[in-house]
Amino acid sequence: MSPHRAGPGIARAALCALLFVAQPALPTPAPSPGELVLHDCRLQSPTGTSSVAARCGRLAVAEDPAAPTGRSLLLAVAVVPALDRARALEPLFIVAGGPGQAASGFYAGYAPAFARVQRRHDLVLVDQRGTGDSGRLGCEMPSELELGAPSIARLQALSSACRAALPGRPQFYTTSVAVRDLEAVRTALGAPQLSLYGVSYGTRVVLHYVRRHGEHVRAVVLDGALPPDASPEPRLTDHAAQALALNFARCRADAACAAAFTDPAATFEALRRGLVARPQLLQLADPTSGERRSLPFDASALAGTVRLASYSTMTAALLPYLVDRAAHGDYAPLAAQLLLFGAHLDTQLAYGMNLAVSCSEDLPQVAAADRVRAAASFLGVAPFEQLAALCSGWPAGLVDADLYAPLHAKMSALVLSGELDPVTPPAFGARAAAAFADRRHIVVPGQAHGQLAVGCAPRLIAAFLEAGTTRGLDSRCLEQAAPPPFVIDLAGPAP
Repeated sequence: MSPHRAGPGIARAALCALLFVAQPALPTPAPSPGELVLHDCRLQSPTGTSSVAARCGRLAVAEDPAAPTGRSLLLAVAVVPALDRARALEPLFIVAGGPGQAASGFYAGYAPAFARVQRRHDLVLVDQRGTGDSGRLGCEMPSELELGAPSIARLQALSSACRAALPGRPQFYTTSVAVRDLEAVRTALGAPQLSLYGVSYGTRVVLHYVRRHGEHVRAVVLDGALPPDASPEPRLTDHAAQALALNFARCRADAACAAAFTDPAATFEALRRGLVARPQLLQLADPTSGERRSLPFDASALAGTVRLASYSTMTAALLPYLVDRAAHGDYAPLAAQLLLFGAHLDTQLAYGMNLAVSCSEDLPQVAAADRVRAAASFLGVAPFEQLAALCSGWPAGLVDADLYAPLHAKMSALVLSGELDPVTPPAFGARAAAAFADRRHIVVPGQAHGQLAVGCAPRLIAAFLEAGTTRGLDSRCLEQAAPPPFVIDLAGPAP
């Protein structure tokens, strides 16, 4: 969906954000409807260097909720048991982002951050339909898409081929149907209550579950929150520009960064204008394979690369240096980031599921005024045009009429925002927090998208979930977290 579209020049990478993937070993026998039998399994880390013990199974659900006796879909479910069984609390359902990311893979990549929570909570991982091993709607996107701004006709052709190859009907792979799946898993597990952690797009799923089944929810954690009453798509370019400006302003306020780069915002604008006038054809080694590549690099590729880099605090800390090198004629370090992002996202995202959600839930929210406003940003209107091209011919998905209705919830919510988040900024977090009677909204200074592994966040999340309330929660350790230092040269950050 929109929060994870990189913008012009990287249509493939433009469809998601921070993604991790791992597939659990699941039993093969088809279960009876409503039956969830769990077996020992291991969840593999994204790097393949470690694994996590879990209990895995499949739950049969109807692909079309209106046809319960029709075609079925097997949801991949994994449970990581609580360590303290005698004092175990309600299970925590972990909902991944994207859209298009599998919960099992996201957890395998972040398992240490949930270690404290696991002491007293079962961790429940449901690969959202269309992701992971839950009828994955995957599509092949050619590598040349990362090499410039693809034409509208090219995107439409790729989208058509993607749609024709899907193993499922995309109109039934939306947020509204995914929420029904979560409730089916809760029922199958026999859990009277649950808590939920959602990151990025996953916060939309969490909020809609609260809307539908709030009586079963004890507490929620929203990490990089979307507001319950709106899509982020219309403000896509605004938020990207805001995050980049804040990052460059932080550089100017940092003595070492300012001394090295003076005014990175002005340097970036001059670089962008130069690439509009004189696109580059680069020769560089692919950072993943070492193979020599010819890489067209223009203002469109620059915009997409910078926006994707803004998602991570570590790569955002590189931006003043990378922009400065490119402004001095050395484009390779910046362009290499483009290749890295493309290679990473290729293996992490179920593009068909991403489009099933984005085309039905986000694109319809974009108005003419949003396009006019976008034209003045460094991303321009290309993100909207590219999404419209990709969505051409896709069927209208099942979307509940109240998906974006105001929400008023009684349970407790911990909402985490990064000060420099390019897609779910603190203003979105504040709007999401306002929906809850008991809430704490924490804006982490100098951080970008996703706070789960930042500083004391794992300890704070565990304390909140154990208490079930924000009352008495001491959040100063996270509110005062120090951002990473800027990279000044090839030697790294200043000492």
